[in-house]
Amino acid sequence: MTVTSILKPKMISHGTLGSHDLEATRAFYTEFLGLEIIRTSPISMMVRLGTDHVYAVVQTKDRQEMPRLNHNGLDVETDEEVDAAYAQVLENQEKYGLHKATRPVAQHGTYSFMFWDMDDNCWEILSNPPRGYNWIFEKGDQEGRGHLDRNFRKD
Repeated sequence: MTVTSILKPKMISHGTLGSHDLEATRAFYTEFLGLEIIRTSPISMMVRLGTDHVYAVVQTKDRQEMPRLNHNGLDVETDEEVDAAYAQVLENQEKYGLHKATRPVAQHGTYSFMFWDMDDNCWEILSNPPRGYNWIFEKGDQEGRGHLDRNFRKD
């Protein structure tokens, strides 16, 4: 689908996350989440995983919890991997300062759960096909056809 727009961006390249302690955050991102990290300054680093999309992580004193709707998704291949990740979050809560883990559920066409990290950033672990939510674009606009459910994906 070709989209004509006023601005002509070529891709969504990045987002931003806050950190209260870059070294502790770096350990969590590498050891627990498996993210690739490059330190860019004494108060920032860039992270990525599996694509060219990156997040800037910036040290901040601001202590606001990321709202659930502004979460960050990490895809796994199967529902069983979601359940295993959930067990690991519960097991490692104290070590990495994880909190508010929700139970895995089927929602918006995937199986997933959410949790918040030591910096109060919200993460969702979800089962998704290899190209993530691109399957939604392949299905086309669903306006007026009801909410996405587990059967919508059909992969």
